[in-house]
Amino acid sequence: MERISITSTRRVDLIDITDQIQDALSRQKTQDGICCLFCPHTTAGLTINENADPAVRKDITTSLSKLIPPDAGYTHSEGNSDSHIKASLFGPSLSVILEGGKLMLGTWQGIYFCENDGPRSRQVWITIIGK
Repeated sequence: MERISITSTRRVDLIDITDQIQDALSRQKTQDGICCLFCPHTTAGLTINENADPAVRKDITTSLSKLIPPDAGYTHSEGNSDSHIKASLFGPSLSVILEGGKLMLGTWQGIYFCENDGPRSRQVWITIIGK
């Protein structure tokens, strides 16, 4: 298993981690299989989306903040219920096909760490199920 570290600088952000994941995979011997990614944090998640135009990330984070505002009278005592809800929408894990040691993503796809309660230091865990 590999672990990558991510440091967010904003409360809500989508951070492109595609290159970090590919770098971690390049250290592995397994060339083909399934790359399993897991986010061990309850206020963050993972998603795959467009990585060509940064406006897409801004549109997603802006829309999430409108749909799930931070000050909507939640009962959770830590004051970050909106972060938990957003993380639940993204989910904690992804599976991506690995072929020839490379992530098999579409032309415009990238893997994003979805920070909802930053800024923080976080991790994503990576393992490969080889064929």
